[in-house]
Amino acid sequence: MSVVVIGMSHRTSPVELRERFAFAEAAIPGALRALRESGIATEATILSTCNRVEIYAATALTPETAFAGLKKFLVAHHAFDGVMKEEIYSLAEPQSLQHLFKVASGLDSMVLGETEIFGQLKQAYEVALANQSTGARLNRAFQRAFNVAKHIRTETNIQRGSVSVMSAAVELAEKVFSSLAEHEVLVIGAGETSEKTARALLSRGARGVVVTNRTAERATALAAELGGRATPFERWTQELEKIDIVISSTAAPHHVLDRAMLEPLMRRRKNRPLLLIDIAVPRDIDPGVNALDNVFLYNVDDLQSIADDYLKLRQEEVARCEKIIAEKVAALMAATGAGDRQR
Repeated sequence: MSVVVIGMSHRTSPVELRERFAFAEAAIPGALRALRESGIATEATILSTCNRVEIYAATALTPETAFAGLKKFLVAHHAFDGVMKEEIYSLAEPQSLQHLFKVASGLDSMVLGETEIFGQLKQAYEVALANQSTGARLNRAFQRAFNVAKHIRTETNIQRGSVSVMSAAVELAEKVFSSLAEHEVLVIGAGETSEKTARALLSRGARGVVVTNRTAERATALAAELGGRATPFERWTQELEKIDIVISSTAAPHHVLDRAMLEPLMRRRKNRPLLLIDIAVPRDIDPGVNALDNVFLYNVDDLQSIADDYLKLRQEEVARCEKIIAEKVAALMAATGAGDRQR
């Protein structure tokens, strides 16, 4: 009995194909049952997310026979009649176990080291467990994968630091303000990046959001989506006395905020810290405001540089993580072999 995996991910196939092969949550128990009844897999777990669709199976068949059967099952289940070349990958031991451990640890994710996949994989395993689709082989493999992922998260830097402009902005905000709970966000210009940045700040506890835009309808719509309020574009500067975080992304050909405007305002704010995140190109905020006390200005290049530094740090940890995984897989296979001999 060995563990094999077949699947497709963001590395091998476009989203259009992944959508075609995605499993609806309600359909997974039936699919697991059909897999076991087909004789292809004695044990099985199905992982289906926006970035990957994978079947993990414990089988007595040779890997080649199992791969052919699993692929045929996958194609038939989704009534797919198109042509595929290299979109589906197939892995046998020990590569299948290494892959499982990498997926659990975020090493195979689009965002290196992200933690969301850990929860998705755990949920997929729990569905299989609840439907009696796992046994000794997959139980041991998945439990070991979860332990390895936790070990990597605590013993390496693979999951530390921002890797996107939005998350870098959030990290900066949390450094300037120990807690975001008492601080509101002003969004100047209702573009996609500013919207995502505002959402990220709200998700980390920011008290609320105010949106302003030259098109009032867009400001009102975005404010409603974010659970905030809109303010007329010609009066947004009046919000700066009580706002502590500003995200600016207009299409203005000139600065919308400069030192002359901000200096008297900072006196009225009694020099309370003000974080300015300028993600516009050309820039919305005059770099000269950085000379003012308690004003923290970052533009899109600053944020990207922070994100790149952290990404480099994560990439440097990959070899360390892979060494841990290789050791853990070898130990698992040795223990499994000993168990098989005892039986």
